[in-house]
Amino acid sequence: MISSRSVAELPGIDDVKRISQSIATLDAIMTDEWEYRYFSFDANWGDGEMLATMRDGSGDSYLILFNSFGAIIKGYGHESEMAAYTIDSGKVWRGVLDEVPPEFETVLTDPAFVAEETSFCIWRKYSDSSWQTGKIDFPDSEFVDGSEDLLFMLDGNPNTYHQWANEYYEVSIPLDAVKEVYEHKPLTQQLISRLNSKRRFEDLESDLDQIRYP
Repeated sequence: MISSRSVAELPGIDDVKRISQSIATLDAIMTDEWEYRYFSFDANWGDGEMLATMRDGSGDSYLILFNSFGAIIKGYGHESEMAAYTIDSGKVWRGVLDEVPPEFETVLTDPAFVAEETSFCIWRKYSDSSWQTGKIDFPDSEFVDGSEDLLFMLDGNPNTYHQWANEYYEVSIPLDAVKEVYEHKPLTQQLISRLNSKRRFEDLESDLDQIRYP
């Protein structure tokens, strides 16, 4: 399972970006109501920056900032031991953000990212051979930082989204259609209708422009 203590399970930077675009596109197809979407992607977040987000509506979230240097993942499992420490002390757990490279300092300084709402942080520059975390003395807890529960969708397996969406949206969608979006196949009306018969391509144009689905 992908987690802050098992970063080797995370795909590469560009693969994480493609996955994030795919699941944001799928969520946009599944519902036109923004507040019910878990996953979003903004390819125009900033100058040379893209932003992927996950919010479950119950307090758990992550964001992934992509820039010319690489990517950084900042997450918050609100019921985790390390989040509880932050709530009590007003400080992020020691080591989580202490070694974030200056190339990703936006995550620490931009108020939009709410740095204090952090229970885990993972980053990787294109020059790095693997994903990195700070030196952390993890608590002895079943629900340490929430990363294992929040990052599962980044495994790149279409089955993961398929199983999750069937339960969350209470529908039965075809796995092969999900796979086509994961592969960034052309998004036709036929493909959209197989996932959600009520959605029309023209209704998705602004979402697709923001996601920059190819």
